Amino acid sequence: MKKIVVLICLSIVFLLGTSQTTPPAKTVPVCQYYEGGQAAMYTFINSQVIYPPMAKRNRLQGECIISFSLNEDGTTSGHTVVKNIGGGCGEEAARVVKLLKFKAPGFKSQNSVPIIFKL
Repeated sequence: MKKIVVLICLSIVFLLGTSQTTPPAKTVPVCQYYEGGQAAMYTFINSQVIYPPMAKRNRLQGECIISFSLNEDGTTSGHTVVKNIGGGCGEEAARVVKLLKFKAPGFKSQNSVPIIFKL
């Protein structure tokens, strides 16, 4: 029984591997990036965060997720708190994300494309 299953899996892999596919002729948009890379972005975030007193008092820790979109000029907008641990941490995370500035806005067919991020 194991040999039959192995043979079927190998034949599927062989058939998928030999198919002639052509790459899409679409242009890939250039997306925004934080100047200095991801490490620089996290360094900036760590330097700007002021831990809320309520969270310190209640010993709250964890991660907050903020959703936002990047505009044409590299600024952020549409901030929403997706995951909040409470004690004012979500609001503080949203405040710090509003301070971020990105470079090189996304382009697709010479038009700017807003990009949605979750951080």
